[in-house]
Amino acid sequence: MSVIIPLPRERFGLAPSVLAKTDSFTVTGWRTALGIEMIGVDTPRGRVEMLPYMGQMLWDAVFDGVRLTMDSAFPEPRPAQVIVETYGCLAYHSGLLRNGCPGPQDDHPLHGEMACATMDAAHLEIGEDGQGAFLRLGGHVDYIRGFGPHYRAMPSITVRESTLVEMAMTVENRSALPMNLMYMCHVNFAFVEDGRIHQAAPFTPERTRVRRDVPAHVQPTRAYTDFIERLAEAPEDSATLDAPEKWNPEQVLYIERPAADASGESHALLERPAGDGFSMSWRPDQFDHLARWILNGEDASVAAFALPSTCEPEGYTAEKAKGHVRSLPAGETAHFATRFGYTDKAETTALAKTISDLTEKENA
Repeated sequence: MSVIIPLPRERFGLAPSVLAKTDSFTVTGWRTALGIEMIGVDTPRGRVEMLPYMGQMLWDAVFDGVRLTMDSAFPEPRPAQVIVETYGCLAYHSGLLRNGCPGPQDDHPLHGEMACATMDAAHLEIGEDGQGAFLRLGGHVDYIRGFGPHYRAMPSITVRESTLVEMAMTVENRSALPMNLMYMCHVNFAFVEDGRIHQAAPFTPERTRVRRDVPAHVQPTRAYTDFIERLAEAPEDSATLDAPEKWNPEQVLYIERPAADASGESHALLERPAGDGFSMSWRPDQFDHLARWILNGEDASVAAFALPSTCEPEGYTAEKAKGHVRSLPAGETAHFATRFGYTDKAETTALAKTISDLTEKENA
């Protein structure tokens, strides 16, 4: 059973106000001086901040005193039409008609039209299910063009009493024609010096493939290209984020066919030197690609160690040529869900073993 609380834009004022309060959650809403509506949710283990009307981004999260979010030049969200104009969030919905870094023949924005989409409506859902108490931010936006695509996107972010967040996207093709579909759940965790990445696939050139194409926004150096060549031959060198200077400029890798557990989920983990970590779980039957983006730059640092996606992030033209652009038939709906967040020492140890067992079982 649950209760729905509509969130009209006029409900957000410059002074923070309590929108809802339960035994498990306190929800506060406000509008920043730059005009961005925000929601803060305090839980028994931390706090998350979300943008109900800007693509329903998950802006920030702190659990057990550990901040999960990338470092950036953006102390707060800014009015934006494209994600690079406000690139400081923990997670956003990347896609949906187009995705990735546009190539020379592309005219779409970086990571598509959904990332900063102005939502038509937003709401809170508060209730309990088989996993306990939950609070969910939901809403929808209709993308419609005369003589072009028409879809309804219905994103959601679910917060529980744990230190994990569930992020989902449902997209319904409301056109009479098939639509292109390219979606990535883009989760930008903080860069962790000496962090160790665990993945349910071997660190071999066939299964952990480095991106050799250099995107237009990267200015390559000799050390950068040498590191690419090294990772191409020995991708196990990417498993530990030591020597932070190696990760500037960015590196992107593709993890091929990660194994799934008995429930159909795959998992990845960034173990911190203290023994705790950041985790990511998803279903490969929803996301048949997995990317990794690591950067430790002067103005931004990020360890997006697991980016579940329906395609690689090389832009529409390149992905279309690879056969990676899905087609959603008229009237049909696609659904994607991920779960990610913070894991304490015991949870990190247990998840690392689960991932190791999956990899060993596959190689047996």
